[in-house]
Amino acid sequence: MEISYYNIKIAIFSFAIILLLRWAWRILNWVWFKPTKLEKQLRQQGFNGNSYKLFYGDMKEMKKMSEEAISKPINFSHDLILPRVNPFIHKSITNYGKNCFVWFGPRPAVLITEPELIKEVLTKNYVYQKIRGNPLVKMAATGIASYETDKWATHRRLLNPAFHLDKLKHMLPAFKLTISDALSKWEKVVSKEGSEIDVWPYLQTLTSDAISRTAFGSSYEEGRKIFELQKEQLQLILEVSRTIYIPGWRFLPTKTNKRMKQIYNEVRTLVLGIINKRMRMTEDGETHDDLLSILLASNLQEIQLHGHKKFGMSIDEVIEECKLFYFAGQETTSTLLVWTMILLCKHPNWQDQAREEVLQVFGSNEVDHDKLNQLKVVTMILNEVLRLYPAGFMINRMVHTETKLGNLCLPSGVQLLLPTILLHHDTEIWGDDAIEFKPERFSEGISKATKGQVVFFPFSWGPRICIGQNFAMLEAKMAMAMILKHYAFELSPSYAHAPYPLLLQPQYGAPLILYKL
Repeated sequence: MEISYYNIKIAIFSFAIILLLRWAWRILNWVWFKPTKLEKQLRQQGFNGNSYKLFYGDMKEMKKMSEEAISKPINFSHDLILPRVNPFIHKSITNYGKNCFVWFGPRPAVLITEPELIKEVLTKNYVYQKIRGNPLVKMAATGIASYETDKWATHRRLLNPAFHLDKLKHMLPAFKLTISDALSKWEKVVSKEGSEIDVWPYLQTLTSDAISRTAFGSSYEEGRKIFELQKEQLQLILEVSRTIYIPGWRFLPTKTNKRMKQIYNEVRTLVLGIINKRMRMTEDGETHDDLLSILLASNLQEIQLHGHKKFGMSIDEVIEECKLFYFAGQETTSTLLVWTMILLCKHPNWQDQAREEVLQVFGSNEVDHDKLNQLKVVTMILNEVLRLYPAGFMINRMVHTETKLGNLCLPSGVQLLLPTILLHHDTEIWGDDAIEFKPERFSEGISKATKGQVVFFPFSWGPRICIGQNFAMLEAKMAMAMILKHYAFELSPSYAHAPYPLLLQPQYGAPLILYKL
């Protein structure tokens, strides 16, 4: 018995040692052996960057530079904003050229700037997938934006009917009502001599109200709590993204983790309440033409077609898509509108041209879809704003298996950075005046301006191009048309130019002086 007991102890001890060694090897491989091997492979293919630093990589310097960059506004005499919104990438390009890599902890990320390579990456969405990073980031919303392969394809198919152009046309009255509400608020505070207003919160309210009405048939008041919570969640996510992700860290009861989970649960409860309310209304025979109703109908049709719920979306997946409606539909459009107004203040000649076009096309007539399509100058302006201030200024993809990309052989474990803003501001593509506001670039359309290259992709590109692109542009055109028709505006002396990394929002707001027309 003694020998048997002794053998058991030896076996347990040996098993524990083996387990410990395995974990030690995994950790060492993660923080040292794999990164150094990847660095060697990247340098052999002509990429340059800082040497790998144990565990942190470039993260400490990235965080320090970002905090310093956003601590003060920048000169508004030009539109070079990369040094503020991503100073480390700007420094890396300055030091090493465009073929460079940076370190997000133990993971290297290479900059891909060749249009043909970007086209290939964005086209082959089953090969180059999104980052499976910190799970806490998914607390904001998952939905179609974060799904991959077959699940992404299923959700895209179910969502497509809601964003069909014929359906969007029916949403114009909701857009008009929302914008009219915003303008009526300005009417109360703007005098004929001109009044200073920070238009940023008004534009956020406008786009929040628009997505509430068009997606859920509710007013902004009903969705206000969701927007406030989502905004706080985004700020927490930005802070989390500047730290190294350690597996299992999200389970620790830190202050940030607890707050993010609390927000997640609150938003889920609120959205579920809206969904249940809509389903009860549908059961009572009420019909609606908003995004949620169309999605629920499309989902039900899919389930009935295959005879099983597993072929449609679960209630949790519908909730995530609704959260994504809220987030994407509000933040990106409000950012586009605020920079459009700011740049039209800086370039009053274009503001005059746009207003003249709006008055000529609409006059005293109602705003309809066909007339919105006649706004050539407004469309040129919006495209130029998207070129200079793209909300998604950096696209990330991941290489999960060794992959051939052009002449490159990318090893598994390398992240790809597709710098939208860098291509949008490239003088080799757009000319020496690339960082200047010149809407005439788009006078003959996007294809002519880009010469058919993938060098302008504010809504991404390829199969995964933003499903809400037409929605956002339609809303932005109508909003600008109605604003230009009723108000002239100029920059306030208190305006401070400070694009913020969070979707390029104006860090200090947008104080403008508005004049009634």
